[in-house]
Amino acid sequence: MKEVTITYDDVTVRRFLLASVLWGLVGMLVGVVIASQLAFHQLNLAPWLSFGRLRPLHTNAVIFAFVGNMIFAGIYYSTQRLCKARLPSRFLSAFHFYGWQAIIVAAAVTLPLGYTQGKEYAELEWPIDIAIALVWVAFAINFFWTLNNRREKHLYVALWFYIATILTVAVLHIVNSLALPVFSGLKSYSIYAGVQDALVQWWYGHNAVAFFLTTPVLGIMYYFMPKAAERPVYSYRLSIIHFWALIFMYIWAGPHHLLYTALPDWAQSMGMIFSVMLWAPSWGGMINGLLTLRGAWDRLRQDPVLKFFVAGVTFYGMATFEGPLLSIKSVSGLAHYTDWIIGHVHTGALGWNGFMAAGMFYFLVPRLWGRALHSKAAADVHFWLGTLGILLYTVSMWVSGVTQGLMWKATNPDGTLLYPSFVETLIAIRPMYYTRIVGGALYLVGYIIMIWNLTATIMAGSPVESSVQVIEPDRKPEMPWQQLLFSQPVILATVAVLMMVIFFLSDQVEIAVLMLTILIVLVVVAWLSFALSRGTDGKPNLHHVLEGRPLLFTVLTLVAVLIGGIAELLPTILVDRAVPKTGAIATPYRPLEVHGRDIYVREGCYLCHSQMIRPFVAEKVRYGEPSTAGEFIYDHPFQWGSKRTGPDLHRVGGKYSHAWHFQHFTDPRTQSQGSNMPAYGWLSGRKLDLGDTALKLAALKTLGVPYSAQDITDGNRELEASARAITKELAGQGIEVPWDSEMVALISYVQRLGKHPAQPVPAGQARK
Repeated sequence: MKEVTITYDDVTVRRFLLASVLWGLVGMLVGVVIASQLAFHQLNLAPWLSFGRLRPLHTNAVIFAFVGNMIFAGIYYSTQRLCKARLPSRFLSAFHFYGWQAIIVAAAVTLPLGYTQGKEYAELEWPIDIAIALVWVAFAINFFWTLNNRREKHLYVALWFYIATILTVAVLHIVNSLALPVFSGLKSYSIYAGVQDALVQWWYGHNAVAFFLTTPVLGIMYYFMPKAAERPVYSYRLSIIHFWALIFMYIWAGPHHLLYTALPDWAQSMGMIFSVMLWAPSWGGMINGLLTLRGAWDRLRQDPVLKFFVAGVTFYGMATFEGPLLSIKSVSGLAHYTDWIIGHVHTGALGWNGFMAAGMFYFLVPRLWGRALHSKAAADVHFWLGTLGILLYTVSMWVSGVTQGLMWKATNPDGTLLYPSFVETLIAIRPMYYTRIVGGALYLVGYIIMIWNLTATIMAGSPVESSVQVIEPDRKPEMPWQQLLFSQPVILATVAVLMMVIFFLSDQVEIAVLMLTILIVLVVVAWLSFALSRGTDGKPNLHHVLEGRPLLFTVLTLVAVLIGGIAELLPTILVDRAVPKTGAIATPYRPLEVHGRDIYVREGCYLCHSQMIRPFVAEKVRYGEPSTAGEFIYDHPFQWGSKRTGPDLHRVGGKYSHAWHFQHFTDPRTQSQGSNMPAYGWLSGRKLDLGDTALKLAALKTLGVPYSAQDITDGNRELEASARAITKELAGQGIEVPWDSEMVALISYVQRLGKHPAQPVPAGQARK
């Protein structure tokens, strides 16, 4: 053994921290802008500044730029100190930082320009997706290299969550982002189609929240909260249960976003049940965090760090109570597609992520720049403005969401709709949109005060290079890896996986698999909570031994995550689609409709309109027959939609004339008085890129859409014929528009929705 001095790489930490502060300002500012656009449609000033293009920018800026840089700063700071090891590679650290910022800038440029895959939380196009994968690999190598160089034998609980984050995000990103590029620019089509794509999207989307916005922040909580409180974590045993139960259960919960849809019933039920079960580990983590402050509650009055941490963990508890509640079918039937979901998301985003970030900033800046925080009073003002902003935002969205759900479902005694016009609902909730703007603005003002406070602290100090003297430990393992690998818990888990795979691939998958899965989860979680939390005969407990073997710990973590991922996805992806492949429903999109669909995706129409009619009486009366899986088999990606700021569009095809759609796109208020939809009249003067037609059709053919070689060759000829037919009818209504304009293509697509393309589109006025 020898004593060595370790100087930590805090340059990288400072870089990520400052980047997080900057991008947080950008993301929140854009958030206030888009909230204002929903209340005042006049603020959609230009095509590249419309709600449909800015909303994905807001999402990516807040999640991946603000929170992403924040977790990288927290992980790099805490990992070095928990491992008593410096980051091993300056190149990897710099590549990670500058590569991630380049990705953010690329997103900030491409999304307003309309380059998007049209997938929630995964909008960025294929070159950027590849860059994300490369940067993430560099991050993983840097992290695990640091673990390998550690001078502390055992992995602290925060490191467990970091490991789960790195592994799972990589799996989620790669699987969800699989797409076939159209090699004529930034355009690609998802390899998945229809409800298969919907399942993959929300397997990714929900777990992007779980493993990017939750698990790394939980790791930060487990490190920074005890440091700030100067108290140990409340319960080591609870930490073990919290970690393994959370990462195992979370991955199963994605289908709860697709209740009452065309997704198979077994998948919907599985998502609901696992979501409800998530109450236990989520609240276990919250309790573990809050009770860490036992004996230190009086410090909340003076310490802004603890104040933000405690509030952040409390909001985490609120969000993780509300999430399982919303996954219950009866509640989902009321809340889904409404603003209630928006309120739920922002409880976590503003309260959990935002306040934990603020607490970490207030903790780190004085230590990284060697200067006490400039103003505790300003931090208090930030806290109360932020708290008030969150409450105004979430409560207004709760009220708005419940109002929407009740009005949409309301019927008269004779079965007719009590509120037949969708705009009636929009007008009723508009005061809540104004309230949301106020809440978001207050939160933004508090954040700006924080920036001023941190800037003043940094300017008064200077960068500090922290170092520590440590003794090189003897790393001889207490248990050979072979013995650990073939231990009782690993064997039981392996048997459980095999049983699940067998049952999932059998013909009787619905009730049998569901009940078997629940039984296995309950047994495994109960057994692990007992066996992994204590030793016998004075020997170290199994989990304690596992903490000294990072490679095996990592492998078992990956296995725990993959069990749920495979079990959720394989039955839907690998089995034959039990939907018709011939007939009217399975007719592929015509070339003009393909272009129109791409415009629909580009403009973010799916952000406000769903294309999934649920089997509710009111929805059938309002929209038409419920959607079925067979209607989407050629949709790459599936435009299911997650919000109804506007009506569902799945049965809109043929409901109105071409002229009605033209006027509605040109100025929505002419056809729907009170609408907050942006105007798209500029599409009439923008020409289609006909050079892409054959490439798009060929790419879709590769993905299984039954286009013939002749279809591809004659694509533009058929496109022109279809377009001229539309413009001819428009001319009969006194509307002149070029046949090769994007407006014509978009009209063609919406007229196709929910109907066979051979069915005639009525001329004249809207059909009632």
